[in-house]
Amino acid sequence: MVDTTPQSKLLPPLENGDRLNCYEFERRYNAMPHLKKAELIEGVVYMAAALRFRGHGQPHGNIMGWLWTYKIATLGVELGDNPTVRLDLDNEPQPDAVLLIEAQYGGQARLSEDDYIEGAPELVAEIAASSAAIDLGDKKRAYRRNGVQEYMVWQVFEQKLDWFLLQEGEYVPLPIDQDGVIRSQVFPGLWLAVEDLLAGNMTRVLTVLQAGLASPEHMTFVAQQSNLQH
Repeated sequence: MVDTTPQSKLLPPLENGDRLNCYEFERRYNAMPHLKKAELIEGVVYMAAALRFRGHGQPHGNIMGWLWTYKIATLGVELGDNPTVRLDLDNEPQPDAVLLIEAQYGGQARLSEDDYIEGAPELVAEIAASSAAIDLGDKKRAYRRNGVQEYMVWQVFEQKLDWFLLQEGEYVPLPIDQDGVIRSQVFPGLWLAVEDLLAGNMTRVLTVLQAGLASPEHMTFVAQQSNLQH
């Protein structure tokens, strides 16, 4: 008798806490098209619960709006919303946002033939419920080890945002200037008014970003990217 059972029925479903390598993780994930978000972090599967509006959806939207404004003004930069990232054999996170420099402009990540990010994006942003989330533990270590240059974690309940820069193999906090602004070291002109973001004052957040986009360092960066285009 021929077994006509679809392949997806033969695979065990993904479950929180499963210990898998990236190949088995992808097989099971792809066999569950209804599943919207699952991550493999240090060989362990994590699946997101339902997301609250003020606890995740709203801050996520504000971060995306800020990053999208930078992206459209900056040649050779791409923005991703919840893309799967193939970091290594034990890590396939699905970050809330990634900002990367395209490969042809000297970026360190690549798009695979099946349209996944392979390697480390230059910047990853995560919306975390609290400091107890994996974003500041195993996930942070995986991003550091694989060379994500800047890592941002917004702890919503604590009303705190950390923005780290990779220096000599370790994450160090980016400084906040006297105006309350953090400035990216990897993406010139990507400026963030932290307290305004936490307060939901997006008008001020975008005003500060526009100042960054008009800065000499951003103009130089865009000119360098333009030269790589030719």
